Amino acid sequence: MTIYSIIFYLLALIIIASTAMAISRPRLVHAVVYLAVSFFTTALLFYLLGAPFLAAMEVIIYAGAVMVMFLFMIMTSNLEEGRRAKKRKFSLRPWGFAVFFSALSLLLLTVLMWAGPDHGLPLKPAMAPLLGFGAYIFREFWFPVEVVSLLLFVALVGALYLGRGKSPGNNGDSAREAS
Repeated sequence: MTIYSIIFYLLALIIIASTAMAISRPRLVHAVVYLAVSFFTTALLFYLLGAPFLAAMEVIIYAGAVMVMFLFMIMTSNLEEGRRAKKRKFSLRPWGFAVFFSALSLLLLTVLMWAGPDHGLPLKPAMAPLLGFGAYIFREFWFPVEVVSLLLFVALVGALYLGRGKSPGNNGDSAREAS
């Protein structure tokens, strides 16, 4: 077993564990942090397998844009307002696994970067010019991309609608009162 096989299995273990932690956390902010760790570790796995472009896209799109959208939805919704009413001390205990997984991912990133791009993997990376790749994606898969963007927009609007809560004067009869 080579060092790259060990790194592969460690990255896979971190991805599985951090995703499981993201699903099982009762606090939404903690779940988003674990999901971010999972996205960054997936980018490391892509880099290990010889796909640095996919690794960069994973960081830019998922760990960047999608995580910002999740945080925006959490902050604009009032789902955790009742929990904030209790005065609790700040504890590092819930962040322990996230810090551990992040540190382990950073260590593996350091090993991968130190080895360099010519690390001797038996996989031959697929090469495509970016212009050709972009033209292929937008020529062949334009409709699924548009459907996904519409679904994400509908999910964001639904989350904002559900998270706005009831104001004292708004009991749902505003349409009847206007007529």
